[in-house]
Formats: sequence, C-alpha cells, structure tokens
Amino acid sequence: MLSLAPVAAGDFDEMAAIRIEALRESLERLGRFDPVRARERLAAGFAPEHMRHIVANGQRVGYITLRPASGRAPGALQLDHLYVRPVFQSAGIGAWALDWAKTQAALQEADITLSALKQSAVNRFYLRHGFVQVGESGFDLDYRWHRPRGVPA
Repeated sequence: MLSLAPVAAGDFDEMAAIRIEALRESLERLGRFDPVRARERLAAGFAPEHMRHIVANGQRVGYITLRPASGRAPGALQLDHLYVRPVFQSAGIGAWALDWAKTQAALQEADITLSALKQSAVNRFYLRHGFVQVGESGFDLDYRWHRPRGVPA
C-alpha cells in the first residue's frame, strides 16, 4: 500500500541520504558524484511544506517535492524531487507519485516542469509519462507536462 506523509524539518538527513542513494549511479556516470554537494543542493531548496514522503507498507521509500514554479514557468508547478530508493525502483512507486503530482497540477489548472540529469534512466521514465523535452543545459534536460486543456480537473 502506498501513501504520502508530511515532511518535517528534522527529516532532512534521511531525505539527503535518499537523494544521494537515488542519484549516485547517474552522477557517477557523469563524473559529478559529490555527497557534500548533493546535501548542499537539497539544503538550498529544502521546503517541507512542498515535500511529501513516499511510504510503502509503512516504510519511507522516497520523497517528492512539488512547488509553485517561478521565473520561466509562471503558473506551473515545479517537480524538484522525485526520488525512490533504488531497491524499491521499478515497482510502480515513482509512477504512482507522478500520478499524484499530475492530479495536483490538474486541480490547480497548471502544467508541471522539471529538470533531469542527462544520461539518466529517469529521462525515459518522464518521456513515458507524457513529459516533453523543452530545453537543455550543461548537465540537465528540461521537461514539461501539459495538463490536458478543456478537460475538467
């Protein structure tokens, strides 16, 4: 059984560990794995009010961060984090969490934007789930999911 649970400020260390575990392989492939930098990047955007633990059978297995987008995507939601511990990947947990995010976006009549590491398997995941690549930067690919227009939320 899957559910979401609120995040508290004291959950930072656990969430940093999940981020490092989930990103390690992709970052090593790019020659950019640095656990200190991974913690710093999470700390810079740590916003418990926009974060949810992903819980499977009572165990925290990942987390998702969905917040109002700023800058280049006003009126959209930004998916900053969707991390699932590798041992729990490929079991539909990420898809379940992404469906939750899409529901939240549809209720707010918003699209979803996100960035993902180049050369990461997660790029195929987002493409399979209806995201379209809209940009590229040094190490990331930028995506957008468009809420179906004319369909009541």
